[in-house]
Amino acid sequence: MSAEDHATQTVERLLEVLDLDSTQARTTEDIFTGSSHPMPSGRIYGGQVLAQALLAAERTLPEDRAVHSMHGYFLRPGDASHGLTISVDRIHDGRSFSTRRAQAYQNGVPIFSMIASFQDADPGVEHAASMPEGIPAPETLAPDEDRVSGLPEGTVRMLSERAADIRHLDSPLYLPSGDTRTPQQAVWMRLRAPLPDDQRLHRAALAYLSDMTIQESILRAHGVYWALPGLKVASLDHAMWWHRPARVDEWLLYVQESPNARGGRGLATGRIFTRDGVLVASVAQEIMIRVPDDQG
Repeated sequence: MSAEDHATQTVERLLEVLDLDSTQARTTEDIFTGSSHPMPSGRIYGGQVLAQALLAAERTLPEDRAVHSMHGYFLRPGDASHGLTISVDRIHDGRSFSTRRAQAYQNGVPIFSMIASFQDADPGVEHAASMPEGIPAPETLAPDEDRVSGLPEGTVRMLSERAADIRHLDSPLYLPSGDTRTPQQAVWMRLRAPLPDDQRLHRAALAYLSDMTIQESILRAHGVYWALPGLKVASLDHAMWWHRPARVDEWLLYVQESPNARGGRGLATGRIFTRDGVLVASVAQEIMIRVPDDQG
């Protein structure tokens, strides 16, 4: 299989996961069902359920009313070998804004709960943070899967078969890094093949990508890496604000930092820029992190 065909196949698999079914069942809520990516850990990738919940909520709204913010909580680990059900509660519809609550269920219990707000296009005051200077171009960096020799074959295969092309500016944190301990990092990211011209899909895919790597500013501050024996990490919540339209099949810079870690929790924040420096989204996530006694 050619590299181009492989890239297309990985993105087609993502689109299949994001293509929710409507059950046509509705009491006070709209009901959708979806499937999951297989994962080596057996747990559903958090960004997947973020994107699915967002798409389910948007299915209950006019196309020109776009999401501008969401706040979600990861309640239980999801089982990637089983499907999930998403319910959407139409909390409010106003003249300019709508609010939706979406919950993802497996085995009758919620695994994720989200509230999101949507708005019609509206003029107003405008400013935005600038992209950091001196960032190397993504073409000068190798994909992560080419920089992780020494990892188990299954992990390398997972990186090469994911729909996203991720390129760390510093060493990827899958193995011990010689980089300076700092609560900051940046990555270039994009989907490996083009998506349809549907901004709803691009917004959902951006949510999907936003959960990748953001935890690493916390890990990097303490010299911790994903394969560290005894490391336990779990996402607790995730917030995201969409500022401007963007295509996720074009390069985006994800600049991340961690302002705080304490009590077995760490907070990470991120800003996502287009290649030409336009701020398109902001992200925040808190995680549970437990490291071995001799680390950190």
